[in-house]
Amino acid sequence: MTAPILYCGDTNLDGAASYLAGLMTHFGWQFDYVPSHVPVSAELIERPHSLLILSDYPSTQFDPDLHEIVSQQVEQGMGLLMIGGWESFHGLGGDWDGTVLGNLLPVEIGRVDDRINFDQPALMYPTGWNRELFDLPWYTRPPTIGGLNRIHPKSDAETWLDVTSFRPHFDPVSQTLQWPETGATFPALVTRQRSLARTAAFASDVAPHWVGGFVDWGPGRVKAQAAGAPAIEVGSNYAQFWRRLLAWTGRLE
Repeated sequence: MTAPILYCGDTNLDGAASYLAGLMTHFGWQFDYVPSHVPVSAELIERPHSLLILSDYPSTQFDPDLHEIVSQQVEQGMGLLMIGGWESFHGLGGDWDGTVLGNLLPVEIGRVDDRINFDQPALMYPTGWNRELFDLPWYTRPPTIGGLNRIHPKSDAETWLDVTSFRPHFDPVSQTLQWPETGATFPALVTRQRSLARTAAFASDVAPHWVGGFVDWGPGRVKAQAAGAPAIEVGSNYAQFWRRLLAWTGRLE
């Protein structure tokens, strides 16, 4: 039997955490949950887990003495995933830069506020063929997001997804808006595998508001509910994305 997932952050199960918790319940995966305002305990960290997810979970809630334990667990095969947000990476109160856990990630984390908000369309798409994600309709209906943390892939990491912002150009002659004019491009999903260790960094969010239209990506609808959380309804491709990313990072069945 696969060990449970340890999921820390996204406020609480009454709020943003209901999205990922609902999907993990829908997928049949067991998980332990720690709200953003609660420090993770040594007892919980020392239990076997297949994957540690940190999402909008401040580094101050993670005792430095526990970092080395997690580092050893990752070396032995536990996956590590950080999902973006105001309290992820550096963010506004995340402050994971310079920490042991932050250094385990496949990205360099800056030492200043790394939050980027998109007030115009920002499309997410693959940087190349990837067997974990290739058959989702990235090229025919790329999803949009509303924001992310600026991350920098390490030299031995792989960037699986990028985000490019677009803006209209106003033609004064025809008095019309013309699309698109390309803006900046940012890494959205970066992964790394070294021996047994699999780590991933998703720069945007799993829940509103930064998740944007991505939460509704897909022609079908998936309804789910975790114990102690409100019900959610999301797009079918969005649900499949998280299933595949968590399954790869945590070697989940």
